Amino acid sequence: MQGWSLRRLIQNFACLVLLSSIAFAQSHDRAKLEKDIETLRDQLRQKEAEFLSAAPEDRAQFADFLHQTGTGLARLLPREKYREKLSVREGGAYFSFTKLSNSYDRDPQLGLEQEQLSTGFAGANFGFLASLGDTPLENVNMGDPSVQYLAAFVTPTAEPEAREQQRRSSAGIVIGANRYKNRLPVAIGGSYILRSVNYDSSDVLVAFRIVRQDTDGSLILLWKKLREFPTRS
Repeated sequence: MQGWSLRRLIQNFACLVLLSSIAFAQSHDRAKLEKDIETLRDQLRQKEAEFLSAAPEDRAQFADFLHQTGTGLARLLPREKYREKLSVREGGAYFSFTKLSNSYDRDPQLGLEQEQLSTGFAGANFGFLASLGDTPLENVNMGDPSVQYLAAFVTPTAEPEAREQQRRSSAGIVIGANRYKNRLPVAIGGSYILRSVNYDSSDVLVAFRIVRQDTDGSLILLWKKLREFPTRS
């Protein structure tokens, strides 16, 4: 009887050791998996940042212009193609000239979808785009008649007035030789002026030029910031 009890005790102890070993192995495997996931996320962020960047030859081509303050190069990906493929929200189809980000979560001011540029995306936010044709960015400044209307525009502080500006930007308004609208077709080699009003985050006036379209439909933009205005809430 005593021998049987001893055998049971040994068996129970062996089972406990085995279960403990399994639990330790599982814990060790999960810790390794968690570390692997973080490593893969870091690699994905790095790859996506590279994917969203302009090519080195673009930077080389416009190196002199990019030495100026408030200038940059950006890539816009077509939303209909990449929205579900990248971890960055909306697939890199948006760009913020204030946050220098392609994420829709970070103050987006310009977007690309179905060969259309757009601005004004959430809440009472709104904006105006105007095509400047084949005008070099070097020639676009605050004295340009096409820029003056957007530069002088006073951002409304009340929501009903902001909603009215949304309606105006959607329908489009004509001032002089320019039509200002929240959506315009893509013109490769064309320049544009943008006034984007994102309440509580940014109010910015930017000139940009679509210098080329890549093989995947993405656009390379050369841009310069003309003015930032105080934000209104």
